Amino acid sequence: MSVDGEVGRLRTEADEPGWEVDPDDEWGVAVVATVGRQLKLRREAVGMRAADFGRAVGYGEDLVYKIEAGKRIPRPEYLDRADEALGAGGLLSAMKEDVNKVRYPKKVRDLAQMEAKAVEIGLYECHSVHGLLQTPEHARALIEAAQPPYSPDDVERMVAARLARQSVFAREPAPSIHFVLEEAPLRRPLGGTMVWRQQLERLLEVGRLRNVTLQVMPTRVEVHSGLDGRIELLKFADGSAVGRSDGAFSGRPVTDLRQLRILELRYGTIRAQAFPPWESLAFIEQLLGET
Repeated sequence: MSVDGEVGRLRTEADEPGWEVDPDDEWGVAVVATVGRQLKLRREAVGMRAADFGRAVGYGEDLVYKIEAGKRIPRPEYLDRADEALGAGGLLSAMKEDVNKVRYPKKVRDLAQMEAKAVEIGLYECHSVHGLLQTPEHARALIEAAQPPYSPDDVERMVAARLARQSVFAREPAPSIHFVLEEAPLRRPLGGTMVWRQQLERLLEVGRLRNVTLQVMPTRVEVHSGLDGRIELLKFADGSAVGRSDGAFSGRPVTDLRQLRILELRYGTIRAQAFPPWESLAFIEQLLGET
């Protein structure tokens, strides 16, 4: 039975809320409803009341009903305990893969799917370290700084989603990835000195990968074509591409060749004005030495 420092205390919705279901995510809603239905059928098949089942897995009855009704996304450990309590022989635990996908917001899943297929990724980030480069601690500090604040559970969900996208670095064959980061965010000790140091070390680690190019845009460059927001360019093996920029085409993703050329021109100009890769890594090493 799960306890939080007090023997026998069941987790309830108040202290173990599970993940919220995104009502606009049709696939996610369907997955959560199916998982909840299977949990309920299994529980009823063995003749176990919701209250007894809740005690067996260490969760309150109210949360059991919400998960079975498809109103909450069960955590992986919930499915493992349910599998054991109901003698499901691994069938309930096997649903963790789909549940883990649903926990991430739809727009993050869609972006991760495109990044997983791209053969070339070009990214310019102006206000912070790009999400693909963030350490867990840096990502958490950045997300917790939002106003109005996110709930602790939403923070952890967003951190997990951000880190999951970083699997792009382990892909084979490896995509070609280009980053341009502004100098100012690299100087901001977000999360404190230790978190800042770890983030700078992470930038050096990724920047030295054979398929990654990392450049820093120095603050002394007074004007460049990325001042109105981030730029993202993804190119695929079939020759197609998709791009997006905060300051162009209302910020929406574009696939039109003419619009893509505009974004490519802006991104190419930014890369030309930034420090070259070797000088960028030396600059980050210098910042690290100053911490």
